[in-house]
Amino acid sequence: MNMKRVTRSRPGRLIAAVVLAVAVGIPLGVTGAASAATPLTVAQALAAQDGRTATVTGYVIGQPTATNTVLTSGFTADTAIALADQAGETGTGRMLYVQVTAAWRSTFGLLTNPSLRGRQVTATGALTAYFSHGGLKNPTAMSLGGGATPSPTPTPSPTGTAGPDAYYASAAGKSGPALRTALHGIIKVQTKLSYDQVWDALKDTDQDPANPANVILLYSGRSQSKTSNGGGANDWNREHVWAKSHGDFGTATGPGTDVHHLRPEDVSVNSSRGNKDFDSGGGTVAEAPGCYTDADSFEPRDAVKGDVARMILYMAIRYEGGDGWPDLEPNDSVSNGSAPRLGRLSKLLAWNDQDPPDAFEKRRNQRIYERWQGNRNPFVDHPEWARSIWG
Repeated sequence: MNMKRVTRSRPGRLIAAVVLAVAVGIPLGVTGAASAATPLTVAQALAAQDGRTATVTGYVIGQPTATNTVLTSGFTADTAIALADQAGETGTGRMLYVQVTAAWRSTFGLLTNPSLRGRQVTATGALTAYFSHGGLKNPTAMSLGGGATPSPTPTPSPTGTAGPDAYYASAAGKSGPALRTALHGIIKVQTKLSYDQVWDALKDTDQDPANPANVILLYSGRSQSKTSNGGGANDWNREHVWAKSHGDFGTATGPGTDVHHLRPEDVSVNSSRGNKDFDSGGGTVAEAPGCYTDADSFEPRDAVKGDVARMILYMAIRYEGGDGWPDLEPNDSVSNGSAPRLGRLSKLLAWNDQDPPDAFEKRRNQRIYERWQGNRNPFVDHPEWARSIWG
């Protein structure tokens, strides 16, 4: 049964499609327009929650009933389905909640069609919050796609074969303030996580390549069980690389939950770092070989100096003060207190040069883009942009 409705294109919609393609990294065709036949992934749809109309394809996981609740059996209504890029997805933060209006319930409602779970569905509608969660509402088209027993293997990167350069299309050829403005416009389009969701994200993004049951701690460099997170001695917790007191943003959804600057770390080492700025020198840090600290600064081990620098620079570009959060900015001080500033900039730029992105950091950036926030750290993809912006 063909459920697709045909609508006449309008010039405004074509322009919107091109803007959406650039924002979420869909390569443009030879005509310069995004192909209307190319649906977004769920990750891309979650990163573009501003009311625009788009087509999304994903696997049916279950029936959403609340912000963080999706039923996978015992369905109670035909009014909503949750889609994901993987048929075996369990994290609600990586699901798109799709409203199923009356016209589509007989075919796409899970109470009536429980066997729909695990199948692929394509829906067209407005990308806007549903159940206070990333969603698609008021569908104008819904259709079945894929097989009855889809593979649960991970989906390809949303950037496709074009690579991250397509994601940065609007920044191409720019430098200095113009580059900064372009990058902010690109990376501010993101899915925002709760602080609880950060636990799951870090277990994925910081997974030990040699042991999938563990994460790598940022400063300590220690491989530790994913399940040993918490607040006890030798547990790991969530380190805010941009210290949350520098701008007083706490752990509220926004900069306080942005995984691009949150990393697993030993509880006591996290406490040793505290809210200090970054600089060289000091005494050795227990349980963190190669790290040093004094009264007003912290020096990470050599292997992650560049990682730290690029996380700080990301935060400065992402949070410019225009979306209700502080205008974060690095400076050359190590006495910033509660100001939305963090130093020392000259040292961070040197660390960015000294320690270029390695495979772990690149995988982490890609993972955050594909599965969690839908945005990238531009300084992992282009370390040279740091000097272009800050000299």
